[in-house]
Amino acid sequence: MQHPVLIAGAGPTGLTLAIDLARRGIAVRLIDRAAEFFAGSRGDGIQPRTLEVFDDLGVFDAIDAAAASAPVMRAYLDGQFAGEHRMSDPVEPTPAIPYPNLRMLGQSRTEAILRERLAEFGVRVELGTALESFDQDADGVTAVIARDGATETVRAAYLVGADGGASTVRKALAIAFEGTTDDSLRMLLGDVRADALDHDYGHWFAAAANPMAGIALSPLPGGRHFQFAAPLDGDAEPTLATLQEYLHRYSAREDLNLTELAWVTVWRPNIRLAQRFRSGRVFLAGDAAHVHPPTGGQGMNTGIQDAYNLGWKLAAAIDGDPGPLQTYEPERRAVAARVLGISTDLLDKLVEGAEDAMERGEQTRQLDLTYRNPADTGRVAVGDRAPDAPLKDAAGNAVRLFDLFRGPHATLLRFGAAGELPAEPGVRAYVVVRPGEPAGEGAVIDVEGHAYNAYDAVDGTQILVRPDGYIGTRQHMTPAR
Repeated sequence: MQHPVLIAGAGPTGLTLAIDLARRGIAVRLIDRAAEFFAGSRGDGIQPRTLEVFDDLGVFDAIDAAAASAPVMRAYLDGQFAGEHRMSDPVEPTPAIPYPNLRMLGQSRTEAILRERLAEFGVRVELGTALESFDQDADGVTAVIARDGATETVRAAYLVGADGGASTVRKALAIAFEGTTDDSLRMLLGDVRADALDHDYGHWFAAAANPMAGIALSPLPGGRHFQFAAPLDGDAEPTLATLQEYLHRYSAREDLNLTELAWVTVWRPNIRLAQRFRSGRVFLAGDAAHVHPPTGGQGMNTGIQDAYNLGWKLAAAIDGDPGPLQTYEPERRAVAARVLGISTDLLDKLVEGAEDAMERGEQTRQLDLTYRNPADTGRVAVGDRAPDAPLKDAAGNAVRLFDLFRGPHATLLRFGAAGELPAEPGVRAYVVVRPGEPAGEGAVIDVEGHAYNAYDAVDGTQILVRPDGYIGTRQHMTPAR
């Protein structure tokens, strides 16, 4: 098959999956029915776990350079300054968690960086190309795609629907999209300029009598635009004039003029989870599988991690090992259900006007998401995210565990000298030794015990880290004498 994987939908989820497959040498075709690339901010919060994914995919530096820290929000009640607030306090990096803080970047810019990375592998998004229909059999998927009035029949080993909440793929499979839509609550979201406001800060405008119901303007990096969020009254139209009227009403100021409306949408609570994430050789990922409220900044990040989980498993199946692919649905559907719960709880607090509705705690960073067996109570267990830690190589050069993990391979870590390392296809093996211990070929030296501590390891502990940065196996080897 010329393209073993066909991906419908070129948002962050589809792009991430295409990059992960392309870097493994898997031929991929990425199509999107849109005539132009998305040009709005939408999912503008990049969570710490997603930053780790971007590190592995080779786009972290570009993302970090373009992004900004979460802004301090200045609150105004009845037009009067009422104080400053952060959604979450900055956290200092640790050896185990090098990227602990949320980064802000408009989704369209994130997608552009991912497209640039994908192009390095010779793959480009096919715009204006719609998935019309598909059938599958025991050996693959036959899809019909349409572009410029012509149709083409495509044969692929697997099809992935990353085509959003209105997914053509999910509907064709008749997979139930369970959840609720609340038409009584509508929000207006958009990107707009407000040059009278300090772009180094976010701004919250509300009435003193109801301080939790108001308008938020959050600065977007790379220009002068703010992302705008406000409750939408009745049947009001999503126009610049509507945005302007709301801002005058909530801010009690006439000098705040909005210009250059770059993107606008009407959002209503549509909280849904697909009943299944897989049907034979067809998979769902991202918004096609789960739709989140914007509260907590979870939706885009969860979709990116769907793709990161799925990529190496598809590659393994194409290479003849279908076993890992069986775990995609149970692992990711459980995570999506949990994250939907977090987002929904935050939305409920916002609607109820709770004072802590804007707080973002540890749970939104997605660093504690795990695939472990609930019966396993160990501090570090199979299914947990694999932590980072500082090391030195045999020549004394500084390296990190994340440096060893980076790439399409799995990584075997053996703590202490415990005999010869096994040679397995697709696995890179290292011995982690304590300072002062002999560091032979394939050995790295722990720094101040951080690696041993992060993995709750003793001499003889052996850990296999999957290509997606989660612990795959953990066992104890008898140390060599």
